[in-house]
Amino acid sequence: MIKHIFTLCISFFISCFVASAQLREVIPLVDGWQFAKGAVPLTELSSMDWETVSVPHCWNAHDATSPDYYRGEAVYRCTFPTSKKIRGKRIFIRFEAVSQEAKVYINGTLLGEHQGAFGAFCFEITPYIKKGNNEIVVMASNAHNDDIAPLAGDFTKFGGIYRPVSLLILPHNCITPLDYASSGVYLTPTSVSDTRAVVDVKVKVDATPAASISLRTTVYAPDGNPLAVVTTDDYTDCEQSREYNSNIIIENPQLWDGLNAPHRYRFFCELLQEGRVVDTLSQYTGLRYYTIDAEKGFFLNGKSYPIRGVNRHQDRPGKGWAISNADHDEDMRLIQEIGANGVRLAHYPQSDYIYTLCDRAGMLVWAEIPFIERATDGSKVFADNLKQQLVEMIRQNYNHPSIFCWGLFNELGKGHPEGLVAELNALAHKEDPTRITVAAANNDGRPENTVPDYLAHNTYPGWYWAGPETMGPSIDWKNDGKGVCISEYGAGASVSHHKQGVTSAPKTDGDFHPEEWQATVHEGNYREITKRDFVWGTFVWNMFDFASATRHEGDAPGINDKGLVTYDRKTPKDAFYFYKANWSRHPVVYITSRRHDRRHEAVTDVKVYSNCQNVTLTVNGVSLPLVDSDHNVYIWKNITLLPGENQISVSAVSAGKTYTDRCVWYYENE
Repeated sequence: MIKHIFTLCISFFISCFVASAQLREVIPLVDGWQFAKGAVPLTELSSMDWETVSVPHCWNAHDATSPDYYRGEAVYRCTFPTSKKIRGKRIFIRFEAVSQEAKVYINGTLLGEHQGAFGAFCFEITPYIKKGNNEIVVMASNAHNDDIAPLAGDFTKFGGIYRPVSLLILPHNCITPLDYASSGVYLTPTSVSDTRAVVDVKVKVDATPAASISLRTTVYAPDGNPLAVVTTDDYTDCEQSREYNSNIIIENPQLWDGLNAPHRYRFFCELLQEGRVVDTLSQYTGLRYYTIDAEKGFFLNGKSYPIRGVNRHQDRPGKGWAISNADHDEDMRLIQEIGANGVRLAHYPQSDYIYTLCDRAGMLVWAEIPFIERATDGSKVFADNLKQQLVEMIRQNYNHPSIFCWGLFNELGKGHPEGLVAELNALAHKEDPTRITVAAANNDGRPENTVPDYLAHNTYPGWYWAGPETMGPSIDWKNDGKGVCISEYGAGASVSHHKQGVTSAPKTDGDFHPEEWQATVHEGNYREITKRDFVWGTFVWNMFDFASATRHEGDAPGINDKGLVTYDRKTPKDAFYFYKANWSRHPVVYITSRRHDRRHEAVTDVKVYSNCQNVTLTVNGVSLPLVDSDHNVYIWKNITLLPGENQISVSAVSAGKTYTDRCVWYYENE
């Protein structure tokens, strides 16, 4: 029986939430971990040379840019006490990620194993808890394994317990944390329009067979006010749990509308046993609909909304993959500053926290599994592990409205993986019929390219081949009647390298990567992209420089320097401001080549990025005539510098307010 109640007493639900909020508890296991490199039997842990660390922790935090960075085994251990408040409860341990293999023990007993560097996993430890202190031991490894994706990829494969670990203290009958370490709550907007939305609610519950349990779900509007309640005591049995299903109708919904209005609804689920609340859990989602038109591109909620996004890797210098929420926040602030409306989280599932930030910010997200370059042909173990990673990604991130697609592979070019890709595609649609599947290819004509719903392209005109302007004919040639998505494009740049008047790509694997050429590539590529409405999405490679241990190019060994921002996030490059001038809703005035402050040529062009009006350049106090712009790029040709210091300044007007930028160049006449 399902009961729909739409008139609510707000004070009742507030008091109910306060009373039940303490029914489950999350205890982060952060400090006091011991760590040691190397493999050792469980019986010989006392012989290890232990280092005290905090988790998240990455053992490649300092060697990740070296070709011989450590890929091997290591051991972690920590202890926690059994307090009175957790006795009589069910206790679980949840790892958000361990790279890439983990065996977890408690008090000498093997709890279980997990293979895959990017998915969360969870074990119940209730039967193994003892009075006093309890010891957790994790045997981890990031060594290459032909049975675990990724087998390749142009990025460092960091090792460690690099995302948070928590104890979950839950009641005996509870919403299960054991369904691939997901929330256990699945919110599916099955029908969404501007006037009405239907949301199917599925909740998986661990309960004793004889327990009389009902589920009550309360929906809260984006402003926090309660909208509706559904209660059901009907359930179906599924593997290791019960499954409660209901649906809720929301009239005149406030849509999750990207950057315009990323509204989210809260679904508050309560388990009731004989009328008493025994467990609670909140999940957020957004209501939106989208389509891709073969000629006119991406539409969000019925309106044209071309995706202009960036790719993002998750590592940082001195931290590797063990980054903090503050690091995620900084990344999101920079992505928002540039004005992007989408992000491809390449090439693997990333932290739940960054998906949540994308939900809140209105970023459209491409989420993908680490199926990169090749498979282990004929290996059922490899195939099963890849499917496991896909299911983990979908179930753990199911409720995030920012995610619009599931990515199945990146740049496959070896072997015959089309059968496996077909299985992955079918599995993704079985797990989630509401989202599209995509893949990123750089090898045209391969059979697996036709399997996903949409194929995107990694292409680098102006860097690895031809000139920036050839992005146009390349796009036209790739149009297969479904529209085109460019999943990667860009060029390398070192902020310490400069050259005026550069007209062709430097040696891409060489030591000299001038910042000016990266900007020229992006200008030329983007100019061609914007001419074509059927280009439904683009993702710059990459938002940030990242570790790629086998590379030796530019001014930083072991770094892929195609980022729009340096690895340490301290310096946005010129190309960053090109996109900011084209994407951001805020006024932008920026003088390029500002870091080329020591010059040996008297005559130079001055280039400015601005989305304002009346852009005026002044050189050494002299105002120059106005020039026309192309995609918010203003260029004053053949400006003569004076010996010594030259003051370069620019001003522009937006909404009646004047904005300025300035820099100093020194001309040394050799």
